[in-house]
Amino acid sequence: MHADFSTIHNFYEQQVVNLVSDLSANYPLLTEDHHPDVACVALNRLPPRYIRHQVDLAFHMTERERQDSEQLIRDAVVYAFEFVQARYAMRARR
Repeated sequence: MHADFSTIHNFYEQQVVNLVSDLSANYPLLTEDHHPDVACVALNRLPPRYIRHQVDLAFHMTERERQDSEQLIRDAVVYAFEFVQARYAMRARR
């Protein structure tokens, strides 16, 4: 019998994707085609945190850890939007 590794994922992935969707209206120069790039830049700024079930880690986090995590995610996503937007603007000037 083989182990099932399909349940392993990065704790931050879904939260980053959700926040990219939520903040996208603040960056009208970027289209939906840019959003995966934004998510990748944001995820690369966050420490890897692999889990099998979202509830596992969330259950063991204190309220302070949860707040710190949310701020870390927000900072990474805002940075990523600014980074991708700056790159897009530089290419558009060429």
